Amino acid sequence: RALTINTGSCRSRVWAAFAFCSAKRAEGFPALALLWTSLCLLFADVQRGGDTSTGAGPAHPSTTRAQDAGALKLSLAEIYRQRRKMRTCGALLGAVLVLPIIHAVCPDKVPGLQPWTPGFSEAHHVTIGYGRKVLLTSSATVHSIEILNGGKLVIADTNLPILLRAKHILIGNKGELHIGSADCPYKGNLTISLYGRSDDSDEEHSYFGRKYVGVGTGGILEIHGQKKLSWTFLNKTLHPGEGNENSYHFERSWGNRGIIVHIIDPKTGEVLHNDRFDTYRSKDESRRLAQYVEGVENGQILAMVVNDEGSNNLEDTARKALSKLGSRHFHRLGFRHPWSFITVKGDTASAVEDHAIYQGTKASSEARSVRAFHSGYGERFTITTVSQWVQEAEWTEWFDRDDERGSGDWEKLSDLHKAFPERLCSNPLDIEAETLDGIPANMTGEVFSKFDKNYGFVCLNKDQPQGICHNYRVRFLCGKLVRPQASVSIDTHSNCSILELADEAQGWWPGDRLVVASTDYSMHQAEEFSVLPCPICTSNQVKVEGKPQFLHMGEMVDGVDMRAEVGLLSRNILIRGEMEAGCYGTEACKFFSFDTFGGHLKVEHGFKGVHIQGVEFVHMGQQSMGHYPVHFHMNGDVDQRGGYDPPTYVKDLSIHHTFSRCVTIHGSNGLLVKDIVGYNALGHCFFTEDGPEERNTFEHCLGLMVKAGTLLPSDRDSKMCRDITDGAYPGYVAKPRQDCSATSTFWIANPNNNLIDCAAAGSEETGFWFIFHHVPTGPSEGMYSPGKTEHTPMGRFINNRAHSNYRAGMILDNGVKTTQANAKDKRPFLSLIGARYGPHQDADPFKPRVPALIHHFVAYKNQDHGAWLRGGDVWLDDCQFADNGIGLTLASGGTFPDDDGSRQEVKNSLFVGESENRGMPTLDSRTWGPGGLDHSGRTLPRGVDFPIRGMQIYDGPINVQNCTFRKYVALDGRHTSAFGFRLNNSWQSCPNNNVTDITFDSVPITSRVFFGEPGPWFNEMQMDGDKTTIFHDVDGSVSEYPGAFLVKEDNWLLRHPDCIDVPDWRAAICSGRFAQIYIQARNPANLNMKMVKDEYSEHPLELVGALGKRNHYQQYQPVVTLAKSYTVHWDRAAPAELTVWLINFNRNDWITVGFCYPKGTNFTIISDLHNRLTKETRKTGVFMRTTQREKMSHTHQARGYYYWDEDTGLLFLRVQAHNDKDDFAFCSVKGCERIKITAKIPKGSGPSDCMEMAYPKYAEMPVVDVPMPKKLPRSRLPQASEHFLEIKLESYNTRFFHIKEDFAYTEVNGKKIYQSEDGVHVTVLDGHTGKVLDMKGFRNAVLMGIPAQIENYINSLKDESIVMFTSKGKLVTRGPWTKVLEKLGAEQNVKLKDKLAFVGFKGSFRPDWVRLAVDEERANLHQVLPMPIVRVMKL
Repeated sequence: RALTINTGSCRSRVWAAFAFCSAKRAEGFPALALLWTSLCLLFADVQRGGDTSTGAGPAHPSTTRAQDAGALKLSLAEIYRQRRKMRTCGALLGAVLVLPIIHAVCPDKVPGLQPWTPGFSEAHHVTIGYGRKVLLTSSATVHSIEILNGGKLVIADTNLPILLRAKHILIGNKGELHIGSADCPYKGNLTISLYGRSDDSDEEHSYFGRKYVGVGTGGILEIHGQKKLSWTFLNKTLHPGEGNENSYHFERSWGNRGIIVHIIDPKTGEVLHNDRFDTYRSKDESRRLAQYVEGVENGQILAMVVNDEGSNNLEDTARKALSKLGSRHFHRLGFRHPWSFITVKGDTASAVEDHAIYQGTKASSEARSVRAFHSGYGERFTITTVSQWVQEAEWTEWFDRDDERGSGDWEKLSDLHKAFPERLCSNPLDIEAETLDGIPANMTGEVFSKFDKNYGFVCLNKDQPQGICHNYRVRFLCGKLVRPQASVSIDTHSNCSILELADEAQGWWPGDRLVVASTDYSMHQAEEFSVLPCPICTSNQVKVEGKPQFLHMGEMVDGVDMRAEVGLLSRNILIRGEMEAGCYGTEACKFFSFDTFGGHLKVEHGFKGVHIQGVEFVHMGQQSMGHYPVHFHMNGDVDQRGGYDPPTYVKDLSIHHTFSRCVTIHGSNGLLVKDIVGYNALGHCFFTEDGPEERNTFEHCLGLMVKAGTLLPSDRDSKMCRDITDGAYPGYVAKPRQDCSATSTFWIANPNNNLIDCAAAGSEETGFWFIFHHVPTGPSEGMYSPGKTEHTPMGRFINNRAHSNYRAGMILDNGVKTTQANAKDKRPFLSLIGARYGPHQDADPFKPRVPALIHHFVAYKNQDHGAWLRGGDVWLDDCQFADNGIGLTLASGGTFPDDDGSRQEVKNSLFVGESENRGMPTLDSRTWGPGGLDHSGRTLPRGVDFPIRGMQIYDGPINVQNCTFRKYVALDGRHTSAFGFRLNNSWQSCPNNNVTDITFDSVPITSRVFFGEPGPWFNEMQMDGDKTTIFHDVDGSVSEYPGAFLVKEDNWLLRHPDCIDVPDWRAAICSGRFAQIYIQARNPANLNMKMVKDEYSEHPLELVGALGKRNHYQQYQPVVTLAKSYTVHWDRAAPAELTVWLINFNRNDWITVGFCYPKGTNFTIISDLHNRLTKETRKTGVFMRTTQREKMSHTHQARGYYYWDEDTGLLFLRVQAHNDKDDFAFCSVKGCERIKITAKIPKGSGPSDCMEMAYPKYAEMPVVDVPMPKKLPRSRLPQASEHFLEIKLESYNTRFFHIKEDFAYTEVNGKKIYQSEDGVHVTVLDGHTGKVLDMKGFRNAVLMGIPAQIENYINSLKDESIVMFTSKGKLVTRGPWTKVLEKLGAEQNVKLKDKLAFVGFKGSFRPDWVRLAVDEERANLHQVLPMPIVRVMKL
């Protein structure tokens, strides 16, 4: 029976152990897996053993007791088996019980450690080795410490701070340094101070250098400080100068008689208790008062006042109690005497008191006491007590007893008393006089004999220059009966602030330092604060010393999270560099006045284990290569792939005021970098170095105030870039914005790294920069094949944010120069160069493309760009852009023909132009000016006239879908727009830029789009890309015309007769099918090209080429309308070699092109396919000459035809695609289809400009191939008051043989109004609704005479009217009547012709859409007007 019971006990204990191990195993304790498995087996075995008594399961004790003793006979073997089982159970349970204790054993409590106190000697070289394990228990100074060969150093966790000074600490092979552990964080205060100069005479280590903590091969470094909140967000906006200032005010009057007492906390100024004692009514109240003040604790503040009356039943006990507190007047308190008193209990010298005598019912009296108290940390509060009788006053009615007749106007007080005995007081407080029509006496200029409250008012006629006074009336200010008033006020004044945080401030203690990030354009608005004690603060509040100088947002602003980051700078473990007073002996002194030779921590390949957590690094890093605050150098895989379990990490670090970066990962993979604050650093802060670094994770890291450094060209600012030319080829001239100037908070050299929940809150250049090394550099050379990183898929990029950066919040572009400087390329090694990103599966360009996904990226207050992302595919989702110079630019690969097109898109995102985060006025007037919906003052990104844009369309193709644009408002002089285009663009513009499902919120319809115009920032708009801009409004959510294309208003290669002008956008709404041809010209390559659409020969498009004139070839990239005919001309002799690339052509798409050549030219023309991946070109056909132009349409892939019209000098080709194309590719699935023309041109040939000969011979009548879309009805437009009003005016004549007939009409929203008579016809529209208000015709006879009739008509129209003119017949083109047009906005001295169409405006300003068209045969205008017409504010 006993054995069975014991076995049952073992079962219960195994059950408990089993449950414990199961839970811990689920929590991620792999070490418990084996024990858990053993317990499972044991449980099964014990369960079986328990079945011996019943055969059906564990025996119940009652069952066991009921059994016969003979039934429990066990064989000796069975007894031994059960005993072994019990011993096994006990052993395993012992392991279970001991295991948590083992995990919690702190490193400094492990048995076998020898106490170590090395003392203080900078000459002491310490070596800890050969199995020696020591415990540092107190502060020490040594020359150096080297731990190796089984040596172990542990820092004791004591109540006293420890300072360990050394020139370096080297943890060599089999050496260990332990400061706390993951399960037992270090709780004390430890400082490791690295000292020494760069020019010390000591021999420096060949790998680690000087002034370092180094972890060598086989070394272990475990540092685990206290767990503290690393960083969070402000949850309430912090205003400049705002402190923790509160006030308390207590006031009483009638009905609260007696003595009022407040008890106040001297540390906080908080009222602890208050009470009133009616010592007028009762002696009991007097005795209660005495007891009350006796019960107040010493040190507490008493503030006391009398209200109304408090002396009638005041006894000696109360008088003595108050005298004991320090009162000198309370013992003689009389009837209704005002009395006030402030004192600190137990300190009679602190008392302040005032006492006054009651002056009766018609006179005021007051007793006032004021005392200031200091509560510490710069805080103080002032207590004011007031006891008074208040006399209020009111003016009487006006009295006029006398007038000016006789000697003058006499309004004596005595006479007025007799005349109005019940309506005047006997002792007035003041007097006023005025004329009967309300002019104050002192403004009449007259002289007064008497003007006195006690006498009255007298004006004598004899004293006046004009001999007579005005008739005056007077009134008097009379006092009312007094009333009692008592008050106690407490005003808190502090040099501190309360920060409301988004998270609990775990581990933030008084004395800790914090940094609050800027939320404006300048990163220098970040501010540091010290934490103060705050017993009244909630868990997510901290009190800090000082008041902010700048505005720090703590809220969502216009839908964008603009909360300032708040980072912790202090940790209980500090590793610091000891610094000299100033810079010395290095090249860095040219740029920095301070010492930049800080300490550094470096981890060598083959280390055994490194985990660093809860540490502050300050004055770390050196302006020399390889010496950074935290540096993992050529470590390979540092996670489970590399055999590290647990994986290597650095967490909860505060790295600030550093001299070279924050965390550097060089040739290392799989490192976890989490909860790091990097602040005030030189050079890239979070830095991946050579390109092979992959699978590293930056999670919840904050970087701010990142400044330029000298190490790499990309670190340097403009001055450094020009001055530091090491490694450059002789003759190199720096171009800082191209070669250098890329200082970034996160510098990512390989896209296969993870960035999650990180913030880049202020850099001299960029927040996040993805950069590409075509080949790995430095020690990483050869670690991957050329070009691999450009094709590597991006890791996770989720929930990151960037603000207060100069160049951009994020850049995905560029590479670094991986070759040494040479005569061909003089730039230094690792200068910035071009590179293009095209991610593919397995980084293999022959495999499918893989999109780079950017989710919930927030970018605000970046001066240039929120994000500039080049290459494909890049997809953004749920992102926010606000207050950036330019919100987002998606750029294609741009390395044609090597790039294959891309699918770049932004979806479900928000763009805000000018938010309610207005910033603060700055000393730089160039960045402060009017803006926003109310045009109030605000900080601006680049300059007061910089054209702010939300989505900048560059080349494409791109897709913008389901995005909201908010608060983009243009000014006259600042072309702000939701959609805009890259300025001064020489590159192509793709017709497959698609925009759909766009919402505009607080964006005037005139500010939705702007195509640009010559002027500031836009320059002359003469670059090729400026002229060819286009995008597709798929659903009409931008233009109100679904399916329309928006093109530049003067690009006649794309226009047709039904296109609708949008003057406010400098655009036209068109329809059609569009593609591109790239024309590459060689021999020569420096020509200007002119392209003409045969339908509009009078409107050629002139292109200068996308490449520099010194290139060996030139490339022209026009967008063309398909199924149309064109001619091409040159400003000099035509190129000997032309290659025509078909871009965005689908199968069977075609155009006809005539190229101009000199007479006598001979041609060889072939077609081929170029494979961009293999760089191979395959000939596909030849072109034969034909004498029949129409035969060109019979072209097929193997054979085509060209037509050479030598009379005009035009070589005609039908350019047609023969292969299918993927949706987002530039070229066909088989390659880029091309036509190559080789011409043998006669020497001495002149310019190849065939315009005069070609036209009108090849001119064609304009034809609309794709009908224009219908405008969306108002019912399908968003519920906004703004919309477009479509108008069309046409004046023309037609001929049928010898019959000529004139027509003219005005069309408003599809309704035509025909002009019936010769002359002009005027149609007037309401400028707010677009409704037709009136129509009137004026015959030529009226126009020829005096223009009064038409002038009067125009003058009679109400302001803000739209006035439209058409003409019919032979127009009177001169005469006074034309001035009417000038009044409505036409240019002065306009020259008219027979046909006129005019849209004008009657009002105080001239809208952009005022237009005048004149012609001899046909004048027409077709445009949209914004409704309602609103004046644009002038900048």
